[in-house]
Amino acid sequence: MKAFRLLFACLPAFAVAQVNFVSSNLPIVLINTNGQEIPLEPKITAQMQVLYNGPNVRNDLTDQPADYNGLVGIERRGSASDFFSEKKPYAIELRDIDGNDTDFPLLGMPEESDWAFLAPYNDKSLVRDALILELARRIMPWAPRTRFVEMVLNGKYEGIYLAAEKIKRGKDRVDISKLKPTDLAGDSLTGGYILKIDKTTGAPSAQWQSPYPPYAGAWQRTLWQVHYPKLEDIQPQQVQYISSWINNFEAVMNTQQFADTATGYPKYLDVGSFADLTLLNELAKNVDSYRISTFFWKDRDDKDPRLHAGPVWDFNISLGNANYCGGESTGGWAIDFNNVCPGDGWVNAFWWPKMWQDQQYRRHLKERWAALRSNQLSDEAVLHVLDSLTSLLQESQYRNFQRWPVLNEYLWPNAYCCGTYGAHVAYLRTWILARMKWMDGVAKTLYVGYYVEKDRFVTTLTPNPSAGEIHFNLYLHHSDLVQVRVFTAMGQYITTLEYNPELNGKNELTWNNALRPGVYFYEVQINNKRESSGRFVVEQ
Repeated sequence: MKAFRLLFACLPAFAVAQVNFVSSNLPIVLINTNGQEIPLEPKITAQMQVLYNGPNVRNDLTDQPADYNGLVGIERRGSASDFFSEKKPYAIELRDIDGNDTDFPLLGMPEESDWAFLAPYNDKSLVRDALILELARRIMPWAPRTRFVEMVLNGKYEGIYLAAEKIKRGKDRVDISKLKPTDLAGDSLTGGYILKIDKTTGAPSAQWQSPYPPYAGAWQRTLWQVHYPKLEDIQPQQVQYISSWINNFEAVMNTQQFADTATGYPKYLDVGSFADLTLLNELAKNVDSYRISTFFWKDRDDKDPRLHAGPVWDFNISLGNANYCGGESTGGWAIDFNNVCPGDGWVNAFWWPKMWQDQQYRRHLKERWAALRSNQLSDEAVLHVLDSLTSLLQESQYRNFQRWPVLNEYLWPNAYCCGTYGAHVAYLRTWILARMKWMDGVAKTLYVGYYVEKDRFVTTLTPNPSAGEIHFNLYLHHSDLVQVRVFTAMGQYITTLEYNPELNGKNELTWNNALRPGVYFYEVQINNKRESSGRFVVEQ
């Protein structure tokens, strides 16, 4: 639908005396419900103005709306974030004067009608959702765009909110084929679908229960839901198709051949997307990951027949902000939730930990983590995003915590409770660095290959003669302690090279030496026992 703007020149003046709020470096959102309470559902009609004069331009309460100015439908959203928070998150649908939804490029984001206004409350850094979603946008096809705003609701200042794109099918969101009610056979029936494993809070959806328990003896069951198409649009044949597709995938995962490259999960899943979703959730040590707030999408078969993981969502109680099920610890894998908290009502589907144990998937995770750590998820890159977000909020956070004076109050499920805003940011910063360091260490052992005794060989050296770089080719266990000692032709000790292999089987130790031309000897010790020795020549 074409964008629509309806001016409300006579909105009531906003009384914000409880907080000294007259202007902001952030956009300002003014909402008037005309005396109506905002329910969890359904949406009520309200008026919304967005005061936004552009990047790096200050916004004043006396400004005329330079962004959206019109009707909206509004309701509360979220599950725990609504129940445990005094500061309520909202779902907003932009509407025209006739009550129809209308697209608009809110705050410079691609035009759409449906938006989420997340309400950072128990996250006292205020940036956990924004941080991970920004990192996700750098490595995934799409993740929700976000903008921080300050909100005034019915004349009352409500603090900092995070305006975010909702997960929805569309060319600027989850870009998959539109599934029409008439798409009931052939290739058109096969997509697109957006699925989720989540709690049932929110709009009703088509859903089914997995026939496979999450772990042996479990009383819980995994609930699959169709996020798109909506319940009122999806047809019985479409529900039958996508539920059968998922059931077939889970049936394969329940066999011993689940990892077969031709018939196992690589046939069904876009492995790269599952690795990226996994690594982002593990970076955040997200206690909600995998088991709830987890989305998937499937396009038409003629475009892509595989199930993709994502987009990512819901990180307010991640990154060390959960004091249960190991969420506060910088060590341990979030995917081990079933072992850590098997009695929780929502646990991981059986195939998540099963796929995690497959060596080829672990190899992919290991290599992808190494690649991301050298680029998009380096310490410098992650801290740059964190620092830019918290710097942006330095002014508005004072007003936010005047309205919500919780910095020194325990809010479920805080692992770190009390201190200044700077102290909460410092805790998050320290936690992230420690988490990435822990992952760096254990990621090396995610995939260790195979040691085959009949393939073992004695260490060799190439090239020989050499003119600089030397390669020692070894066959090792990944846990071996390796030392290579180097001597002159007269037996004078020069140096010891130490090597910690990451793989079972073939390994290579590279030495970029600065030896003078001549003849040298080496001796290889593995676990303090002599394995081999040899002679090499260094040329000019």
